[in-house]
Amino acid sequence: MSKAPAPPDPMRSEAAADETTGPARTTMASGFLTVGGWTLMSRILGFLRDMMIAAYLGTGAQAQAFIVAFSLPNLFRRFFAEGAFNMAFVPMFSKRVESGNDPLAFARDAFSAMLALLTVFTLLALWAMPWLVLAMAAGFSGDERFTLAVEYGRIAFPYILFISLAALLSGVLNATRRFAAAAAAPVLLNVIFIAALVLAGMFGLDVGHSITWAVPAAGVAQLALVWRAAARAGYRLVPRRPRLTPELRRLARIAAPAALAGGVVQINLLVGRQVASHFDGAVAWLYNADRLYQLPLGVVGIAIGIVLLPELSRRLSAHDAAGGQEAFSRATEIALALTIPAAVALVVIPLPLVEVLFQRGRFGPDDTAATAAAVAIYGLGLPAFVLQKVYQPLFFARENTRTPFHYALVTLVVNAVVAIGLAPLIGYLAAAIGTTLSAWAMVWQLRRGSRPMGPAARLDGRFRRRIWRIIAASLVMGACLWAGQLVLGPVLALGGWRILALAGLIAIGALSYFGSGQMLGAFHPGELKAGLKRG
Repeated sequence: MSKAPAPPDPMRSEAAADETTGPARTTMASGFLTVGGWTLMSRILGFLRDMMIAAYLGTGAQAQAFIVAFSLPNLFRRFFAEGAFNMAFVPMFSKRVESGNDPLAFARDAFSAMLALLTVFTLLALWAMPWLVLAMAAGFSGDERFTLAVEYGRIAFPYILFISLAALLSGVLNATRRFAAAAAAPVLLNVIFIAALVLAGMFGLDVGHSITWAVPAAGVAQLALVWRAAARAGYRLVPRRPRLTPELRRLARIAAPAALAGGVVQINLLVGRQVASHFDGAVAWLYNADRLYQLPLGVVGIAIGIVLLPELSRRLSAHDAAGGQEAFSRATEIALALTIPAAVALVVIPLPLVEVLFQRGRFGPDDTAATAAAVAIYGLGLPAFVLQKVYQPLFFARENTRTPFHYALVTLVVNAVVAIGLAPLIGYLAAAIGTTLSAWAMVWQLRRGSRPMGPAARLDGRFRRRIWRIIAASLVMGACLWAGQLVLGPVLALGGWRILALAGLIAIGALSYFGSGQMLGAFHPGELKAGLKRG
């Protein structure tokens, strides 16, 4: 660095000091960009998929039945795969990779056990589908939506088997710092969905059945992609007779509390969907609102969580407290630098977002207004949803899955009291409010519970200096978006120009945020470039 006699710039000194933080930040930067980039592509295609579904089906019986049917395997997928199982599997597998203690045999045993367990579970679920649909949406009872949801559910549910095995293989790849194939797999789901919709439109096929059959087809494609990537990485997992080894017993003991915690999270979702099922169209309104806030949550929160868990596991295994703190602090900083402005945007301009993305075909202005209200509420909870993804690895990397379970029980009570208690007063929006408040309750508990973990679980000085600048830049952006919405309002109402007007509004927000953020010292463009060069 140049040693000019000018007074030192504290932000420049801070950036220079970051050059010595070691490989943790390098790995996390490149891993985050890989996962985040593929996730962004998947979410964009997912938006295109949902726009097409809304245009073809609106918010009618087929749309609501498909949403419930598709939610069932995804509910249990989070329970078995990305949730409980992987949160326990990845730290154990990472330590075996680092120590060279036959990680391949451990992965094969886990793969075989999951295959056997989920095959039996899938068969039971197909038999019990009517009761599962009622558990998801009791308001469907006695009308066309129930019959369709049961039929669609039996077609879609085998997806749980394929995607859970794919999630285990993704955990193997992530633990060995191979992020691309696992991150790219969800893109296949949306590509197959879009192809099914296009073909249904071209050949006059039933749209509801077409997209439902696309679900298990996508699961097979995703499993094939990550299985091949894992095999090329030296982890060719071929099923064999399941056996309950001491390692799998330990895995089960660690996974059980995480599974219970995952079950509580899914009960929270069920509470919201049950509330929505009693209001006509509300299941689809909340689903589309969920898709909007899931875009930044997927790109930022999930990507950070995927990269952070194996990184923290390696640091703790090496007794590297400084490296652990660096990884945790930078993950939190990156997450909030991208999430807080997204949350502000969802709160300030929900109506233009929903209007441009979804209002067409059978999705009308009333649907837009109802969905936009839910989007704004979810936006208030977006930072909490992301912070959960950052704080939970602190516990999982230490093989502590019991504490998050106890916290999840508290969030269940908060969500149920708010959603059920407010539903008679404000309708379907009670479900969104309950989800948001319970997310913040979870973050408060996770932060409080991480205090005894020592320096590795504490945010460093750089984060504390920058977070207020990030918030200030986000507020500047919010003001610019509000003014831009007033100016572009008439253009946003014109059919042919809506997309361009929304793109202009988003550009105003991005330029105002990054411009004011750089002026305030919230971040520096050169940092990302330096991280990529080191990667």
